[in-house]
Amino acid sequence: MSWRRALKDTARSGIAVERKRLEPLIAVRGAAGLAIVIALSLWLFGPAAAASSAFGAFQAAIATFQRSWRPRPELAIASGTSLAVSTFLGYLTISKEPLFLALLVVWTFAAGMSWAAGPTIGLIASSNVAIMLVTVTLPTSVAQAAGHAAMMIVGGLVQAALIVLFPVRRWGAHRDALADALAAEADYARRLRHDPVASFDPQPLMEARNAAAVTPRQARRRPAELHGARGIAERIRPVLASLADPAMGVPVEGPARDRVRELLASAASLLDAAAHAIRHGEPVSAPPAALATFRTPDTGSILTGAPYRAMTRLNTLLQDVVETAGGTPQEDTPQKGAPSGARGTAHSAENDGPSTPRPAPTDPGAQGTAHSAENDGPSTPGRAPTHPGARGTARPAPATRTRPTTRTRPTFLALIPKALKAMRGELHRGSPITRHATRVSAVAATGYILGTWLPLGHGYWAPLTSVMVMRPDFSQTYSRAVARLAGTVIGVAVATGVVQAATPGTLQSGTLAVASAALMYLLMRTGQFATQACIAAYVVFLLGMGGEEWTQTVPERVLLTLMGGFLAMLAYAVYPAWETPRLRTRLADWLAAQGPYVAAVFGSYADPSASNAPDVREALLTARTARAAWHAAVARATAEPVRHRGLSRTAADDAEDALAQLGRVAMLLEAHLPERGATPVPPAARFADALRESTHKGAKAIRERRVPTWDAVREALDAWETENPENADKVVRNTATLVLDTLTELSEALDTAVPPMTLDGTAPEKPNGPRNPKDSATR
Repeated sequence: MSWRRALKDTARSGIAVERKRLEPLIAVRGAAGLAIVIALSLWLFGPAAAASSAFGAFQAAIATFQRSWRPRPELAIASGTSLAVSTFLGYLTISKEPLFLALLVVWTFAAGMSWAAGPTIGLIASSNVAIMLVTVTLPTSVAQAAGHAAMMIVGGLVQAALIVLFPVRRWGAHRDALADALAAEADYARRLRHDPVASFDPQPLMEARNAAAVTPRQARRRPAELHGARGIAERIRPVLASLADPAMGVPVEGPARDRVRELLASAASLLDAAAHAIRHGEPVSAPPAALATFRTPDTGSILTGAPYRAMTRLNTLLQDVVETAGGTPQEDTPQKGAPSGARGTAHSAENDGPSTPRPAPTDPGAQGTAHSAENDGPSTPGRAPTHPGARGTARPAPATRTRPTTRTRPTFLALIPKALKAMRGELHRGSPITRHATRVSAVAATGYILGTWLPLGHGYWAPLTSVMVMRPDFSQTYSRAVARLAGTVIGVAVATGVVQAATPGTLQSGTLAVASAALMYLLMRTGQFATQACIAAYVVFLLGMGGEEWTQTVPERVLLTLMGGFLAMLAYAVYPAWETPRLRTRLADWLAAQGPYVAAVFGSYADPSASNAPDVREALLTARTARAAWHAAVARATAEPVRHRGLSRTAADDAEDALAQLGRVAMLLEAHLPERGATPVPPAARFADALRESTHKGAKAIRERRVPTWDAVREALDAWETENPENADKVVRNTATLVLDTLTELSEALDTAVPPMTLDGTAPEKPNGPRNPKDSATR
């Protein structure tokens, strides 16, 4: 992408206003806390202290809007306290410019490194440094500076107290995350009706998993409907894919395919109903027609084998979702071909208390119980039904189960060592976080020196702007710079017009500042342009309350904001941290994580008696994290004005498709993990070992710009076919063949060498022959 196009796209992104759901009650609560702090400070200390303390309450309220599953009062107190410490230390050194400059460099470098601990901590730290540049100019003595710092802490405490006393959707973010995961699976079920091999983005499931980690105090107060549904949702996804995929036995067209489409449509309706109930805290209103679809008497004669087992398991899981979300338990009606004695249990590892086993219809080949995909600890007795083709006698579910563990989020104090460890891990020359911290500290110092040297006054506006807009990646830095400049011009113009027309006094200026802050809280999620406009107006009114005339702040604010934004953009161009050259590393990381997951699934078939479910689960979570990192890197690289270095966009897209297909093939096999009493498949162990070793070497080859080879995997598969000519493990072996095909496609995507031409001018045929991309067996 050229610089011209990149700048155009980032500018358009910066001034865009998005349609988002507004939170008026939360905005009113934040504005009320700000008003309380301003009124209290005016009454006790005067306008200057009121302006300083208002920044503390203002920043504390902003912190509670950040995307975080942590209790909001903690964020408000932490934000107000850190701003108070920054202000007091800054005032102690402001009289000695070299010392203050050194403190500014250290403080901004630490704020830049804090992005390693997460975007919420990074944003709070960066905002505190920016606001500190303003608040250190307000006190006139050490005693006043201490008083201002104390009032900033009070501002954070007031916001925290209001959050506790007047909660707004106390569990709203957690409900939304779980509901979004169920809604995403409902959409997936609908897409599978038309595309049996449709892809699925696991990001909603990852968000729901993050939301499920709670503090001990939260765990005691969590609503019942937030227990367990996530674990069931995790297990529904592979079952949906197994039911729809033609490779598992259902023809592309015919009565069986029509019945599968009906089942998928009903599953989508039930998942949507559960998502709506969880999001709004209401009982589930399950559509009767959707429930009746799973009780159709002739389903057992239309679907057989693996599809029938997938249908019965899906029926059980959907009923568990309805019950967990608050609906009325539905009695199971045995399907045709399902003996009354064959029963299993689908339980969730998110349930904090023991659950009562509930019968689930299974066919004669379905064995045991469905294990929880969400149990991050030791697995409970019982495994998922056997893979297609396996046969045995169903055994009854145990009457009681071990109470599953709840995912625990560390306390705020326990989070500090983890954050410091993450920062230390990024403290090296090649880290983009370290480059960002270096950039922002250098720009802040340069901006402060230039702002002080220029005869404009209020020189801190330049470094303030730079610190506020700079982010570790290119697109956010440039888009925020454009948004801040445009928003500052609009906000200052509107605020100046109001001040000139009304000439407000101290109380009126404070009221206008609170109104501007309330509008900013309301529009915060709609984009940076509206946010920056409200912030500009807020600062004009707040400093006016402190005694400064608008003519003292408006002209220099616009000019210095322009200079600060220019310095931020120039710094990234001079000392960038481009994501494009690191795409190969991200792709190699994904392959290195995907390989162990696929190998763990095959290992479960090699030794069904072992407890492999936790290994499969942990490997899956690692692969998901690597996949998310790859997609985030591609999104950042797409907006960068640099040429690719060894990995073109076409090669990246093809490699991504191949790795996604590798994960999907393993997911289909995971949906039918063998029960402990199933017959082992010894060749699967050799194949898993070869796959684990080859993907590790393949990841190294990708990092070194070489094309990975899969000779060991191919030899293991050939040996498998030689040792087992009776096709007793046909399903697992066929899946192994698909795994090798996807790995070969990955190598072909990364092989950018120009192929030789034949005598007739055409390219030679691939060694494995041409493939039909519409064939589900090769996708």
